[in-house]
Amino acid sequence: MIGIDTNVLVRYIMQDDSKQSSKATKLMESLTVEARGFVSLVSVVELVWVLGGSYDLTRRQVGQVLDVLLRTKEIVVDRADQVLKALRVFNQGSADFADCLIHSIASSAGCDRTMTFDAGAVKSAGMTLIS
Repeated sequence: MIGIDTNVLVRYIMQDDSKQSSKATKLMESLTVEARGFVSLVSVVELVWVLGGSYDLTRRQVGQVLDVLLRTKEIVVDRADQVLKALRVFNQGSADFADCLIHSIASSAGCDRTMTFDAGAVKSAGMTLIS
């Protein structure tokens, strides 16, 4: 298994730099079930941020990218079950993906609630407001 950095994923998905995109495509398409790529949680969060912030992809488009990433047999996504839970919440509302993931990971760790000062995360990601 080999680790895949966010910039490789971005180049492969967006195909926006001919030289780097070609190399990213060659690498990504060389992955097999026996020789998988590994995408860390940090890279997942960065990918969402870059696609939405720098490339102006819609929430729906970003959700589709994550869905494909999670379903690709040649790729192992770090804590895929928590990423999937976060993606479901993200797809259903207006929460930031990072907030959804923070809450999902905390819940899976046995936390009764996730405390925040962010009223938006309370409304859309299921967190609890510190008062």
